[in-house]
Amino acid sequence: MGQPVRDYLLTLCVTAAVTYLLTGPVRKFAIVVGAMPAIRARDVHREPTPRLGGIAMFGGLCAGLIVASQLENLDWVFQLSNEPRALLSGAALIWLIGVLDDKFEIDALIKLGGQMIAAAVMVLQGLTILWLPIPGVGTVALTQWQGTLLTVAVVVITINAVNFVDGLDGLAAGVVCIAAAAFFLYTYRLWYGHMIEAAAPATLFTAILMGMCLGFLPHNMHPARIFMGDSGSMLIGLVLAAGAISVTGQVDPDTMQLFAGSEREATYAMLPVFIPLLLPLTIIAIPAADLVLAIVRRTWNGQSPFAADRGHLHHRLLEIGHSHSRAVLIMYFWSALIAFGTVGYSVHSTSLWIVLVIMGFSALGLVLLLMPRFTPRAPFWAERFVPPRYRRYRGMGKAPEAEPSSVDEAQQGPLEAQMGQEGHDLQERAPVVVGVSGVNGATAIGPRSRFSDRDKADSAR
Repeated sequence: MGQPVRDYLLTLCVTAAVTYLLTGPVRKFAIVVGAMPAIRARDVHREPTPRLGGIAMFGGLCAGLIVASQLENLDWVFQLSNEPRALLSGAALIWLIGVLDDKFEIDALIKLGGQMIAAAVMVLQGLTILWLPIPGVGTVALTQWQGTLLTVAVVVITINAVNFVDGLDGLAAGVVCIAAAAFFLYTYRLWYGHMIEAAAPATLFTAILMGMCLGFLPHNMHPARIFMGDSGSMLIGLVLAAGAISVTGQVDPDTMQLFAGSEREATYAMLPVFIPLLLPLTIIAIPAADLVLAIVRRTWNGQSPFAADRGHLHHRLLEIGHSHSRAVLIMYFWSALIAFGTVGYSVHSTSLWIVLVIMGFSALGLVLLLMPRFTPRAPFWAERFVPPRYRRYRGMGKAPEAEPSSVDEAQQGPLEAQMGQEGHDLQERAPVVVGVSGVNGATAIGPRSRFSDRDKADSAR
């Protein structure tokens, strides 16, 4: 069992290395071709940042598949299954559409049609859903049309969920990497725990997906030097969906040896094992809630449900007081809790401690969400030993006094002192931009000005 793990790790590392090494040249290429769209009102970055990061991620995908096809313990996956070729063909099509969108901003309906065509291409090559376990009914075999429609729906929903969550530096790649890691543990357990060889393609897909995300994250963490764009978000969304479809379409429930008693009892026994097949939908939980809240908010305010605004969840986290990095880490936490909690429940569905642990971490997550609302202050005697943000005063343990900082300042007249105080007040009122853009074109994130445009105009007069 150790040798296949090493092969998966090798495939993951090669994919990550190729993606990482290609991202730098791809960034320069994106700048040369002008794939740096103007900043929109709902964006949180302050400088035009190159896209097309999906080019490097697609290169990592191809490298991972090539390396896996040459490994002794993984080459049989390509010989006995057509699913890797189906994934590559669908990924190439969706990647091409994403590249065109990153450069030319194609219409949303055209992108939707391309997503459906990419899913159909995979279906034609055998990557499709064949059956589903339904509580109270049993295992239901799907017809060809039912399986095709369900497969296309899963692919389109997952792609757009990843695209929708791609709002902060490193958010989409990190969330998908977490979901892929949990899914890898599940599929690997199916393969070597239940000896189901049909789970091998999904295990390979998730290992490659982790490599794609890990290789791109160093360039995409805040402050991001490049964005993955639609060419990257749609690509990793399709790979994630392909892994779930592969397991659902190829793993026969009979091979799990869960049938004991009536068919209804067997179906209920299978549910914990099939729950992780919904792992690609775990990343939709946060974006779906954000989408519903956005529609309600815009409709309540008399706006179109499709009107862009700055009221999404990541915007809310920034407004509460979280920094950019902390907001991303909080969303990582919730994604990991949902994904790994689901896998843990599938392994020990009858253990109460699994539920208790999930509830405990959920309470911890709520505390982290509300942390900026409560600013702890250290006692006077301990202020020298804590960071400045926890001190009652910025000084080392004592309040600032209105003392002249120099002899010239002490000799200022009343008029000069008043002007200096007014200038100090204006400096304090000016909004502070968190982060500074560097020579690499990195983005800087910070709160928008608290003052309206009219106030800015008045101050400029």
